[in-house]
Amino acid sequence: MNLTEWARVQGVAPRITGSVTLLVPAERVGPRTILVNIEAHSSMSVTAGVGLYARVSSHDQKSDLVRQTARLAQWAALGGHRAVRIESEIGSGMSSGRSKAKRLLADPNVTAVVVEHKDRLGRMNVELVEAALSASGRRLIVLDTSA
Repeated sequence: MNLTEWARVQGVAPRITGSVTLLVPAERVGPRTILVNIEAHSSMSVTAGVGLYARVSSHDQKSDLVRQTARLAQWAALGGHRAVRIESEIGSGMSSGRSKAKRLLADPNVTAVVVEHKDRLGRMNVELVEAALSASGRRLIVLDTSA
C-alpha cells in the first residue's frame, strides 16, 4: 500500500516534508513513492485515540444504549484501540443540541470517531461531519455499514 493510502486509512495527513522517520515498516521505491508494509504494521494500533459514540432516540431505549456502548467498547478492546473518550446519550438524531456528541467531536485527542451505525451520529449530513473530521486529519469509523 502506498504511503498516501495508508495515511488516509490511519486518519493522518499524507504529506511528508523534509526528513522524517516513519514509525511503520516502509520502503522507498521511487523518488515520490513510499510503500508501507501493512502486514507488518497490522499488529500496531490503527488509531492513536478513538472516541466511541452511542445514541438512542428515547428513554425507553436505555437498555439498547447500554448494549450499543458495550459493543463499541468491545470492538475497541479487541482491535487494540485506545478509547480516549466514550460518550452515550439519549436524543433525537435530528437535534443539534446533543452536548455529548459535540464534546466528542471537539476533543483533539480523538483521532477517530467510532459509531455502530452512521445514523447514531445523526440522521442527516453525516457526510459533512465526516469531511470536517477528515480536514483535521481525523476520521469517522462506522462499524455496521449494511444500512
